[in-house]
Amino acid sequence: MSDQNPYDKLGVSEEASFDEIQDARNRLFEQYSSDAKHLEVIEAAYDAILMDRLRMRQEGKIKVPERIRFPELRVQSPLKESPAPREQSPAWLQRMLDKPSPADIFLPGAWFLGLSSISVFYPEGGDQVLQLALVVGVGASIYFLNRKENKFGRAVLFTLVSLIIGLITGGLVAGWLLLQIPFLNLSSNQFSSVLTFILLWLVSSFLR
Repeated sequence: MSDQNPYDKLGVSEEASFDEIQDARNRLFEQYSSDAKHLEVIEAAYDAILMDRLRMRQEGKIKVPERIRFPELRVQSPLKESPAPREQSPAWLQRMLDKPSPADIFLPGAWFLGLSSISVFYPEGGDQVLQLALVVGVGASIYFLNRKENKFGRAVLFTLVSLIIGLITGGLVAGWLLLQIPFLNLSSNQFSSVLTFILLWLVSSFLR
């Protein structure tokens, strides 16, 4: 091995890049890690190649990388911070939510405001009027939802779920809330109906 030139000792060609030379040196170091004599020869060959490259650099024959000529000046470039991912709502929620136009908000709003007024001002004992208002509200909600996606079954499902949630929540909250605000002068059924109309308006306006 002593008769070989430094490139042959590392097993690289004279046209090899610095990275290839360094990889060959590291590979041989691992291969002969327990042989001090071989390690000494490998290191000497590596140093000889570096000296040869520096000489060629001075003669203008090659360009030596900065990390060979000035290793003390090597500065690792700062890692670029990856931009924080934007928080997005789940895909299923995006498919359900709508970006309504003003008409999609105010037209259903006018209907449910009118139905809420009927529920508040209907004569005491007129439960039939209240039930009729709820039926009209259900029909209006189905209509406004169905005209967006033309999915009648989906419109019916959202409307019925909103109706059930509104009536149940209204019945549970009405007793406590009406005692806290006595000047409202509403019955439990009236309050439940108004709450249901508000929920139907939100669903028909902001869901698709």
